[in-house]
Amino acid sequence: MHPFQTWEEIERQIQNGVSELEHEDLWECLYLSMEQIEKLLKDVERLASFPFVYPMFCFAAYTGARRSEMIRSQVRDIDFENKVITIREKKRVRGKLSTRRIPLSQPLERVLRLWFKNHPGGPHTFCHHLKVARSITKRTEPIALTPDEAAHHFKHTLSESEWKVVRGWHCLRHSFISNCASKGIDQRMIDEWVGHTTEAMRRRYRHLFPSSQKDAMQMLFK
Repeated sequence: MHPFQTWEEIERQIQNGVSELEHEDLWECLYLSMEQIEKLLKDVERLASFPFVYPMFCFAAYTGARRSEMIRSQVRDIDFENKVITIREKKRVRGKLSTRRIPLSQPLERVLRLWFKNHPGGPHTFCHHLKVARSITKRTEPIALTPDEAAHHFKHTLSESEWKVVRGWHCLRHSFISNCASKGIDQRMIDEWVGHTTEAMRRRYRHLFPSSQKDAMQMLFK
């Protein structure tokens, strides 16, 4: 399994002649800088085919939530007054739902407030309106997205853009965690925000940007 890598690191390896079979594995390990995240979100806002898509991308980018956690998210989990989001987990204890809390950032608050003004109703944070163009699904009430629907909307939204190499929602989770680490945020706080419980998980996801590592080395050996 490859370590998480920046876009530039992956492109250099591809240019240096790694096999075609390795291309997919490399892009699976991509994480994005904050500048790239902001650019991606601007493009998603323009490209999104459905109203919930852009808010869902923002939610993933600004919380590090897993796809399954976004699907389980409910409107009442977003506390605008106290600026906090409750994330509904399922991984800490097998088969048992648990929760964690993460601060609500200003950019995400703005996006969610606008989305909720156009929300189709029902308890779920992300869902279709009852009538969807070209859809054969008959909805009698707003229901949560399925995992396959969430994956489809991610891929479809980016398919004709420079971001088509981004393989899925997990890239935004990797990016959130890596950006937190590169900014020097306390590891205990990162663990609380993203639900890490083991050192193996921390080692897998905690990955500082190469520029941050170089700066640290230069500070050490001037």
